[in-house]
Amino acid sequence: MASFIEVEGKILEGTFERRLTRFSALVKVDGKTLPCFLPNPGRLRELLAHDVRVVLREGPIAKGGRKTVYDIIGVYSGDVIVSVDSHFPNRLVFEALKKGDLPEFHGYEVIKPEPRRGLMRFDFLLRGGPAVKPCLLEVKSCTLVREGVALFPDAPTERGTKHVLELAKALNEGFRAAVLFIIQRRDAKVFTPNDETDPKFGAALREAAKKGVEVYAYSASFTGKRMVLNGKVKVML
Repeated sequence: MASFIEVEGKILEGTFERRLTRFSALVKVDGKTLPCFLPNPGRLRELLAHDVRVVLREGPIAKGGRKTVYDIIGVYSGDVIVSVDSHFPNRLVFEALKKGDLPEFHGYEVIKPEPRRGLMRFDFLLRGGPAVKPCLLEVKSCTLVREGVALFPDAPTERGTKHVLELAKALNEGFRAAVLFIIQRRDAKVFTPNDETDPKFGAALREAAKKGVEVYAYSASFTGKRMVLNGKVKVML
């Protein structure tokens, strides 16, 4: 498994203080408390505890009118750095598809990011030869792991449920359909839906799987500077 993505920009560490909004938090950096951008709308409650170490990426303050200097891209959970940038999984999967590091999707020659179907936008549309069914692929970012069990979602996700239901409908229109969970940490042994947090998503995923939607999970290691695709993780529905 060779696919990876590099994180651009200066990398440093800070100490988490508290969350401000879904996309911002206060972090102590070199003795100063600064607002930082958090590129993840999930709850992250089991990760973002007071005084936990976080990994930051310095970004250009003027770009796009942004007002923060740093992005929170990783959180320490024991000796594991958990990637919390929800954009990284799609970038990693795109690289893995191009390099052929996801055997479930061999045989596809064209990778179209963010195809639209009806009112929904998916992550990838894969196309092969005339005899190969086109494949709609949705990628989900997973950060929550308890005792080796990866759980998704960490907050109710109406959008995620709609994605799964739409994938099931696409099967009747000649598509192959799949959901790929990228676990942004290396300590997961199995994956399962987080029914305690969002039973509707779990029910939708199981029903879609019964109809033929494929469900896969892979873990990824994160160093703060690089995210590497690891091996396949067992899915338990």
